[in-house]
Amino acid sequence: MASLRDTLGSLRMHRLRWEKLMQARAKMNAAAETGHPSHLREIIDFGTNPGELRMFTHVPPNVSAGCGLVVVLHGCQQTAAGYDLGAGWSTLAHRYGFALLLAEQQPANNPNRCFNWFLPGDMERGQGEALSIRQMVARMVSEHAVDPARIFITGLSAGGAMTAVMLATYPEVFAGGAIVGGLPYRAATCVQTAFETMFQCPPRPGPEWGDQVRRASPHRGPWPRLSVWHGGSDTTVIPPNAREICKQWTDVHGLSATPTFTETVDGYPREVWCNAAGEDVIESYTIPSMAHGTPIAVGKGDNQCGMAGAFLLDVGISSSYHIAKFWGLAVRPQAAAVSDETFAPAAPARSPVAVRQPAPAGAFARSAAADARQPIPSIQINAIIANALNAAGLTAETRAGRQINTVISNALKAAGLLKATPER
Repeated sequence: MASLRDTLGSLRMHRLRWEKLMQARAKMNAAAETGHPSHLREIIDFGTNPGELRMFTHVPPNVSAGCGLVVVLHGCQQTAAGYDLGAGWSTLAHRYGFALLLAEQQPANNPNRCFNWFLPGDMERGQGEALSIRQMVARMVSEHAVDPARIFITGLSAGGAMTAVMLATYPEVFAGGAIVGGLPYRAATCVQTAFETMFQCPPRPGPEWGDQVRRASPHRGPWPRLSVWHGGSDTTVIPPNAREICKQWTDVHGLSATPTFTETVDGYPREVWCNAAGEDVIESYTIPSMAHGTPIAVGKGDNQCGMAGAFLLDVGISSSYHIAKFWGLAVRPQAAAVSDETFAPAAPARSPVAVRQPAPAGAFARSAAADARQPIPSIQINAIIANALNAAGLTAETRAGRQINTVISNALKAAGLLKATPER
């Protein structure tokens, strides 16, 4: 029982810390959130959507066939519109002529609006939220003649961790990615290990990390380029996570663990790993005094965009601009500069501009009682059970462990307390 008590105590401590953070973030967002900017368009019908996410797009008028596409994933307690405005992606899309796809989490999936990057049913190829985002990309390619060779993805925090999921599970889809304040792929597979990695970040050897990516899909290269950004004073997702991300992807690319070179960009250190052809394949920025959030540089210069807000931190360097430049999207402006204020709503909106259409009967039907249940507590219960089984020597690899785990999981699902993997 000592092991179970330790597990309960650790989970309780991490959960309380996380809940305090989420409460603070919710208050800041409530003060700043004024509704969806009108330029975002919601797409309802984009596939089976097993992860039950929302899809928003923005295609500037100067975008032509064969354009690039950037997929943007928000952080916890954020919306697609709010993160787009703060990080400045719509400004860059207008300036450089590329399309935007913004996925949004729903409270019914996760009460803190976090993408479920730590749930096996959402972090694997062909399942859940990962498949929903893949279907969104397919819709954009078919509808807007996007260049399949110029599709990129980025996200903050849980969105950054979900970016790692997409790069690992669909590496053939993305030419590059950018993880901001995030975690490596399969750093966690339940709530407890998610908290442990966020706050403690147990190190693993590079080949072990790399194997997680190689096992995630049948793809064997070439692999996406990667930009990594992290605050040196981040206490929410501690900085060693950036190091582990770099270890994972340098191993996947077959590169040395030591950077090819380092330099200073806008006053901050940039580490770069190059391939045999001398091309920048992986880059990592650490903003020494920055806490958890996306680094931005507010202003009207070519290397400036965005608006400061909750977890959108004006530290004098625009991660969004430098990420777009790293991907080869920010080469030369194709349109006059657009102010970020253009995309900010002038007054509080009573409802989103894009109104969701009713889903087909039975498509995502849930009873009021089911909607009232939150998935996180059940996942915590499952994590506690798993640790108790491990302490008793009944791991998931043993027959007894599998039988017990199956019985408990079925009971939780029958009670509506465990998020089942959607059918494909």
